[in-house]
Amino acid sequence: MKFIDLEAQYRQIKEPLDAALAELFVRQDFILGKDVDILEARLAEYVGVRHCITCSNGTDALSMPLMLLKYGEGDAVFVPSFTFFSTAEVVAQRGAVPVLVDCDPDTFNMDPVKLEEAVCRVLKEGRLTPRMVIPVDLFGLCADYEAICSIARRYGLLVMEDGAQGFGAVYRGKLACSWGDAATTSFFPAKPLGCYGDGGAIFTNNDEWAQQLRSIRVHGKGKNKYENNRLGLNARLDTMQAAVLNWKLDIFPRELEARNQAAEWYNELLADLVQKPRIPADCTSVWAQYTLLLPEGIDRAALMAGLKEAGIPTMVYYERPLHLQRALAGLGYQRGDFPVSEFCADHALSLPMHPYLSREDCCFVAEQLNRLLEDML
Repeated sequence: MKFIDLEAQYRQIKEPLDAALAELFVRQDFILGKDVDILEARLAEYVGVRHCITCSNGTDALSMPLMLLKYGEGDAVFVPSFTFFSTAEVVAQRGAVPVLVDCDPDTFNMDPVKLEEAVCRVLKEGRLTPRMVIPVDLFGLCADYEAICSIARRYGLLVMEDGAQGFGAVYRGKLACSWGDAATTSFFPAKPLGCYGDGGAIFTNNDEWAQQLRSIRVHGKGKNKYENNRLGLNARLDTMQAAVLNWKLDIFPRELEARNQAAEWYNELLADLVQKPRIPADCTSVWAQYTLLLPEGIDRAALMAGLKEAGIPTMVYYERPLHLQRALAGLGYQRGDFPVSEFCADHALSLPMHPYLSREDCCFVAEQLNRLLEDML
């Protein structure tokens, strides 16, 4: 059994994708070629925004809007503590300060109540100027954007959605990457919509921002790459990756249906010994991961070893929350500051999740997990 089955997915698109790549090798527009233009138009239409700017990876997608806005020393950007490192990393790289926020124990996403507390604390301290919130759509579920955007409006903050794991998810009738002033996603191969290398994208309805972001991704170019109007990056999406994504986008809707079916099977078959993922009634997850919380007293490493012996791969996201990362030690956080993030880091376990799981696969995983947990409790 595979944790993510990219081979099975490739078989679904092999013939047309191989033909598209063969055509590209003849055409030889390897950098920002025709397939990139097609992909950007399709992604913008899919999400329902005016502009999609593809780029080299999800981290650069997060960094480029911060460069555009010239955030730096004295600026505060609010990010969740329980997420991948890049969300805070890009803020610190600009010289701004990532202010961490604890997560909601039911959804794993940024807790809006804790967000407002963090904003008020920064304002009261008076050392930093609150600028932006970067909520993360963790494990395929959108953050609580109505609450977060309401707080942002109240305190004059911009919102940039980190939809690296959430592309295709729905929150109260709107798709992920359509919330906030800008949004980003990642096309890392393991993502629900992933390429065969690195890739990312930025979404916005701001015409001026879109123009500047296209400049930033090619060394701040003006009329051409030899006229440089601003500092930028070498952050272009390869045409080959765009060709892959164009064909994967064709099968994406039915893959999302299959992911949700697999999640339903897990929910049905897993015993109530674990906390299963909780999806609000007005949301649809894309199940980037199927992540549950183990009960107190379970030896997670031993459980994972038992599942591995049965041929079942598992993963832990994220075993060290951001406030305990050595690279962010200068922020002054310590153990106990974000108890929900710490609990999730210590008790979360992700099971195999991809569109090509059968009911028999899910039944086998559930049976083995249920048996091991019963033996341990």
